[in-house]
Amino acid sequence: MEILNQLKTDQNGLIPAIIQDDENKEVLMVGYMNREAVRKTLESGRVCFWSRSRQKLWIKGETSGHTQTVKSIAVDCDGDALLIKVDQKVAACHAGYRSCFFREVSLDGESTHIVGEKIFDADTVY
Repeated sequence: MEILNQLKTDQNGLIPAIIQDDENKEVLMVGYMNREAVRKTLESGRVCFWSRSRQKLWIKGETSGHTQTVKSIAVDCDGDALLIKVDQKVAACHAGYRSCFFREVSLDGESTHIVGEKIFDADTVY
């Protein structure tokens, strides 16, 4: 896979992957991938990440069933970030929201407020 040789990773061998809903263009989450995660994503059609906390590969939805099926992958002009458009089953956020970006920050930086709707109870899924 030639694309694997074109990616520019950080000092830990990781590249950020922005996950976007293919249908409505909502940004769902950001994760990190190493070359193996990119390869597995391309081969399987399901998004695979590198868990920085657990130090292992994980496929989105393997615990929750909230899978991400790849519709397209784009690489930015520098080769150091990916944009992956997906068909998201249920939700991307482990806190129960469709998107991980469910909190909006006030422009003075003093507060946040929830702008997303909680769609599942995380305690019953994880």
